Amino acid sequence: MRPFTLLPALSACLAGALSLSAQAFCGFYVGKADTTLFNEASQVIVARDGQRTVISMQNDYRGDLKEFALVVPVPTVLKRGQVNVGDKRIFDRLDAYSAPRLAEYFDESPCDRRRDKISDMSSSRAMAAPAAKPEMMEKKALGVTIEASYSVGEYDIVILSAKESDGLETWLAQNGYRMPRGTARALAPYIRQNMKFFVAKVNLKEQAAGGFQTLRPLQFAFESEKFMLPLRLGMINAKGPQDLIIYMLTRNGRVETTNYRTVPLPANMELPAYIKSDFGGFYQAMFKNQAEKDGNRAIYTEYFWDMNWCDPCAANPLNPEELRQAGVFWLNQPAGADDSQGAPARRIMPAPQGGAQAMLTRLHVRYTPDTFPEDLAFQETRDRANFQARYVLRHPWSGSANECPEAQGYFQQVAQRQEGEARRLAVLTGWDLRTVRTQMDLPPKGGRDSGDGWWPWKQN
Repeated sequence: MRPFTLLPALSACLAGALSLSAQAFCGFYVGKADTTLFNEASQVIVARDGQRTVISMQNDYRGDLKEFALVVPVPTVLKRGQVNVGDKRIFDRLDAYSAPRLAEYFDESPCDRRRDKISDMSSSRAMAAPAAKPEMMEKKALGVTIEASYSVGEYDIVILSAKESDGLETWLAQNGYRMPRGTARALAPYIRQNMKFFVAKVNLKEQAAGGFQTLRPLQFAFESEKFMLPLRLGMINAKGPQDLIIYMLTRNGRVETTNYRTVPLPANMELPAYIKSDFGGFYQAMFKNQAEKDGNRAIYTEYFWDMNWCDPCAANPLNPEELRQAGVFWLNQPAGADDSQGAPARRIMPAPQGGAQAMLTRLHVRYTPDTFPEDLAFQETRDRANFQARYVLRHPWSGSANECPEAQGYFQQVAQRQEGEARRLAVLTGWDLRTVRTQMDLPPKGGRDSGDGWWPWKQN
């Protein structure tokens, strides 16, 4: 139970491979690894073009809603028209569309030189009335000022400025916000940057009247030269490594961090077919192993693609209306066009036919207070090379070695291929190679990997 939440994990923290073409892949899509695999994972959507940003936050708060509060550093005072209540289904759609995926295909018969057509699973191209200001204890001695106050849907919102972190922490505590230890120290850097604080509480009457069983996402739009997420503020009461999934929607190219390493996950390789029954377990182990190798100090690209299409698709691409709900405010606009002062995406006209006008970068961060000492800073690159964290199962032909002269050589190649798959899986996950070979039902293999010591391999 986390009674106090902050952006972006924000809602989760507080309150030697065989490469395949990255451009096209024909295969059967058979599974995906979505955010449900990670217990401490938060999700945030960032739509960014120029200096304008729309951030959507999905809160996974599970405690008493009377104790919920969301505190987010923002670069400016947000007016009522810059805040919106979003739809959780957009997070689900982006997750399903961009999730790491598993695909499989089948060897053709070596006795039949005619190439069978391989089927693929590519997808078809497919305002609340102002509320009275809450009664707050505003003391000049604390150096805290209420810059704005209003309600949006089931949320009561205040925008605060502060002169010192101790005063802000005291003010929040006096006004019913339960603060974990270390809050003042975490707030101090944002106060030094003259940032404001977006503070939201749940209006229980409004939530009951709306019939909502869970908290809906909050969206806010603003203009700022800074392209960043305040990750550090979400670590105040973190008990261990946490995961953050960021869906970056941009007009031109892939997004990467400027103050940490951004690397693509190992992907586009063939693995043993038996992982199909537990692809989620494989992906968890692979990600954990990779993050530990990098000391939990890297940010991983899990997906980058034009939102018009994908190959193979784990889900249909988002349509223009869904993109607008995700905050893509530039649909139907030429580059550099004005958009009514960066208002939330619901005010934008439909996109023209023939183009989604949006690129999606999915980033995955596993972090601790020690490994990520700075907030995340980003830049949009001009890189448009497609990438998916996808893994391939290649099933051998089911015939026998006696059916044709070519079959015997084919099965020798399969044996070599499967040895490579076993070693690749062991390296990716850190799993014991002998256990992997047993799972694959491969014949016993002596030598260095047999478990008989390091010297007997010389006899082979």
